[in-house]
Amino acid sequence: MQRIKLSLPEKFAFTTSIRIRISDINYGGHVGNDAFLSLIHEARVQFYKHFGYSELNIGGVATIMADVAIEYKKELLQGNLVYIDVTANDFDKLGFDIYYHLYLLENDKPITAGKAKTGIMCFDYATKKKVAIPAEVIEKLSNY
Repeated sequence: MQRIKLSLPEKFAFTTSIRIRISDINYGGHVGNDAFLSLIHEARVQFYKHFGYSELNIGGVATIMADVAIEYKKELLQGNLVYIDVTANDFDKLGFDIYYHLYLLENDKPITAGKAKTGIMCFDYATKKKVAIPAEVIEKLSNY
């Protein structure tokens, strides 16, 4: 079976931390894949806010997630404090990728719990069409 392997950028523009809640835990006793996706969604919202944006307004346009890749590395358990590094990269005419590095600190050392990448497209919800990414957004998110 071929597995997804994500290569993360060397630098990240933003870091947040989120405590794992009991509602994030599945029948296997660890964070479920749906909750993992919610963690990166929350990190993305905080990342946008850090730069003065929201999912519905980055430089005057909205965003929509076009794809996602997740690589699980370590179980996340209820009560864990997970750190999430976030950065934008791979800009093109209509969008960009956002990379996430999720990790725990054990004895002050980062232990990777997962890696993720979301493909983000700029989108006009009124016309239901893709739109060009504003130059301001590329400038702001790539020069941190």
